[in-house]
Amino acid sequence: MKRSESRILTTHTGSLPRSPELQELLRSRLDPKDAGEAEFIAGVEEGVADVVARQAALGIDVINEGEQGRVQYATYVKDRLTGYEGEQVLRARPRIDMLDFPEFAAQSGVSSSATIPWPACTGPIEWKDREAVQKDIQRLKAATKGVKAEEVFMTAASPGVIANFLPNEYYPTEEAYLYALGDVMKDDYNAIVDAGLLLQIDCPDLAMTRVTQFSHLSQEEFIKIVEMHVEVLQYALAGIPAEKMRMHLCWGNTEGPHHHDVPLKETVDIVLRVPTGAVSFEGANPRHAHEWKVWEDVKLPDGKIIIPGVLDTTTNFIEHPELIAQRIARYAGAVGKENMMVGSDCGFGTSAWGRRVETRIAWAKLGAMVEGARLASQELW
Repeated sequence: MKRSESRILTTHTGSLPRSPELQELLRSRLDPKDAGEAEFIAGVEEGVADVVARQAALGIDVINEGEQGRVQYATYVKDRLTGYEGEQVLRARPRIDMLDFPEFAAQSGVSSSATIPWPACTGPIEWKDREAVQKDIQRLKAATKGVKAEEVFMTAASPGVIANFLPNEYYPTEEAYLYALGDVMKDDYNAIVDAGLLLQIDCPDLAMTRVTQFSHLSQEEFIKIVEMHVEVLQYALAGIPAEKMRMHLCWGNTEGPHHHDVPLKETVDIVLRVPTGAVSFEGANPRHAHEWKVWEDVKLPDGKIIIPGVLDTTTNFIEHPELIAQRIARYAGAVGKENMMVGSDCGFGTSAWGRRVETRIAWAKLGAMVEGARLASQELW
C-alpha cells in the first residue's frame, strides 16, 4: 500500500456516478433475464474506461473502476451466490434518526437502496458464478493499463454489510450466517489481491447498522455486535497481507439528522483490529467532522494508515480547496502526514441511481480534493 512520503496522496471510497445509459442497463439487470448480456458488458466497459480516464485526468492517486457494473455496493453478490433465489421484496429498515423527524423523512423520501426489492437468504450459500470477480478484475486491469496512478483498488462487500441488505432466513443464528458469508467471500478477497490489486473491504455494518438493523439494541449491545463482525472479518481475511488491504467504515451515505450515530471514539479501537493496512472513514460531514480529534488519542497499529473523508458525499456544495487543506492539516497533526491519505466520506454512487450529488458536481468535488491535497502538501513538506 502506498504511503504519503513526499505529498498527501488522494483516493475515494469506491462508487462513482454512472451515465444515464448505464443506469438503465443496470436497472434491467435487476432481472437479468430481461437484459442483453452483450449490450450490458459493452456498457460497463465503456463506463469503466470513462471513470478511469476521469480519475487520471484529475490526478487522483489511488483509483478504481467506480463500481460501474454494480447496481449497489453490497447486494451485487446475490447474482453470484446461491441462497438468494427466493422472492425479492422491499426490505427498507427505517433509520431511527428519521423516526424522530417524520416531517423531514416525508419530505426527503427514502434512500434509493430502500426502493429496490432484494431477496433474503433462504438456502445454503455457495458459489454460483465464481468467475464474476475475474471478469471485474480483467475489465479494470484493461482500463488501467498505461494509466498513471500510484495504485489501483477494487471494493468487495463485507459479510456484515451483505447480511444487512440480504437478511438471514435460513441459518440458525446471525453469527452462523456471517461465517457462511465469510467462507465464500474470502475467495473473492483473495482473488482481488492475487491479481495485484488493492482490496477495499466495505464495512458500513460497523457503524451504519446502529440506526437500522440493530436500532433495537443499546449502544453497549451494539458494540458487542461490532466485535463479533470484526471477528468474522479477521476470519475471512486471514492470510492476506495487511498492506494489500484497506477497509471503509461509515454511518450511512444519507443526508439526515444522524444524531443517533454511534460516536467513533466508542468503536475505533475495535475497528482497528480489522487486519487491513488502512481504514477509510467519514470525516467531512457535519455530524462527524469534529471527530478528527479522536485520532489525537489513538495509537495507530504499526504500519496502519488512515484515510479520512474530506468531501461530504451527500451535499452539492463543492468544498473549497483551502478548507480541504485545513482538514488535512488537522489529521496530519494528529497521526503524522506519512500515516494518512485522503478520500471522500462515502461513494458518489452507492446505488446506481437516486444519488444526491449531481454527476458533474461530484467530479468537481474530487477535483477540489486533489487541489486541497496539493495545497496541504506545500505546507507539510
